[in-house]
Amino acid sequence: MGTGQYGESRLYRFDPVTGDERASVDLDPQLFGEGITQFEDSIWQLTWKAGEAIRYNAATLKETGRAHYEGEGWGLCALDNELITSDGTAELRHLDPDNFEERSRVTVTRDGAPVNEINELECVDGHVYANVWFSTDILRIDPATGKVTGVIDASGVKNNAADDPNNVLNGIAHIKGTDQFYVTGKRWPDLYRVSFEPAASDT
Repeated sequence: MGTGQYGESRLYRFDPVTGDERASVDLDPQLFGEGITQFEDSIWQLTWKAGEAIRYNAATLKETGRAHYEGEGWGLCALDNELITSDGTAELRHLDPDNFEERSRVTVTRDGAPVNEINELECVDGHVYANVWFSTDILRIDPATGKVTGVIDASGVKNNAADDPNNVLNGIAHIKGTDQFYVTGKRWPDLYRVSFEPAASDT
């Protein structure tokens, strides 16, 4: 898991059942940590405004390299043989997983209209799941076209964070080997295990 804020950002591994921390590494205080993902034996972590992606050994969390990118870093996920990132706009960038070079980009659209503030990303079974900043919607996106193919209403997930307009839903993580996800938010004290189910029919 990765955390943000200047002077508080870090990458850490913990037991989701007990909450016990197993390993941790702090970022430079001048860096604001953002999205993370694992690709093969590496973990990549974005930074918000520094334009630096940090690469770690997935087993040890030891830093093994860095890469530069233009613009802000928000969400990050690994899909097949590429990485996909968001930057707070309606665009998703497709990147080389070894050197972070951009291959292409698409605009996320819902019913033909761009969807701005695409935030946290999770890649699962050929789809990109993304939350929209300040929204409780989780979008399922076709990564090739950017078209929204489904919308998950996560408004029923209880927000027990302190009363702050920024403390909103912004964490999605697929649980490997299942059809379930962990969902959380900015400064949330809780981590929820959920499944995405079709809406009940009115008929």
